Amino acid sequence: MEELAPRIAAYLAHRMPAASNIEVSGISRIHGGASRETFRLRARWEEGGKQVERALILRRDPVASLIETERDLEYNAYRAFHPTGLPVPEPLYLETDLEWLDRPFFVMEQIEGCAAGSAFNDDPYGAHAEKIGRQFWTHLGHIAAADPDAIGFSANMEPVAPGECWSRELEKWEKVIDEDELVPQPVARAAIRWLKRNPPPPAEKISVVHGDYRTGNFLYDGEGNIRAILDWEMCHLGDPLEDVAWASDPLWAFRQPERPGGMIARKEAFRIWEEASGMKIDPVRLRWWEIFNSLKGLAIWISAGKEYQTGANRDPVLAFSSWYCTDVHDRVLAKRLAALSKEARQ
Repeated sequence: MEELAPRIAAYLAHRMPAASNIEVSGISRIHGGASRETFRLRARWEEGGKQVERALILRRDPVASLIETERDLEYNAYRAFHPTGLPVPEPLYLETDLEWLDRPFFVMEQIEGCAAGSAFNDDPYGAHAEKIGRQFWTHLGHIAAADPDAIGFSANMEPVAPGECWSRELEKWEKVIDEDELVPQPVARAAIRWLKRNPPPPAEKISVVHGDYRTGNFLYDGEGNIRAILDWEMCHLGDPLEDVAWASDPLWAFRQPERPGGMIARKEAFRIWEEASGMKIDPVRLRWWEIFNSLKGLAIWISAGKEYQTGANRDPVLAFSSWYCTDVHDRVLAKRLAALSKEARQ
């Protein structure tokens, strides 16, 4: 991996003409990402007669990607939210010229001295669960409350009408299943039929949707302070309840569905979100997005299986996702669909 060091140093020299004697060291891969190769590194240089050192993160497009996303959308999400006070890393450089590292990439600050909670742990946050949970749902409310145009998030994004959010997202993830399934997916197909037959009410407003807001996708320090909200690669404009449903999906609760993400009680979480967002959670819309998000999860795990099976990506995380997460979401969807069927008969 150290062969990347001189190339990254050359790029930083290109972007920082006032810097000299740039050195890059300590490059290491952070595994587990589905749509980017992520590296941590340290850069040292001289500028203005002083020695400067900074810890950085580099996110590069992989040769094969589980989820096809645009790196400029992810970068722009950091750029839009960083000035607002939302805890996100400072974005530094976005590069699409292939001459530097063969593939597009972007560079941002590294948040040090923090950890990411595990989604598959009975008690991922220990004594800090309540404190982190309050911050987690408050930040999600603030994301929903933000004006996408005012903060520059919606620049170059295709607009969507409040009544069309659901159909656009369903079409997108149904296509993923169509293209990537290795075996028939009867539970997913049943969910798709229900979702199409029972469209939700229009979104209360068009908001920023993070797309993967959940346990494991933020960093917190030793005092239980959330320092960075990460992994914006699936961000888009849409119904804010999409994020609420994904954040509270049973998969992230790991045997504790009453405590989404292993943090605070579901009822309290939703109350905090409503207060921070200024919106009310419509139970009918939420139910639709809950069904949808378990289907979206299945689509992601189905893609993981295909990528691993075909050898396009040999990260063992994909094999685990294809096996364990597919089973969980199949069971969640089957249970939810059965309950809906029973409700319809009564």
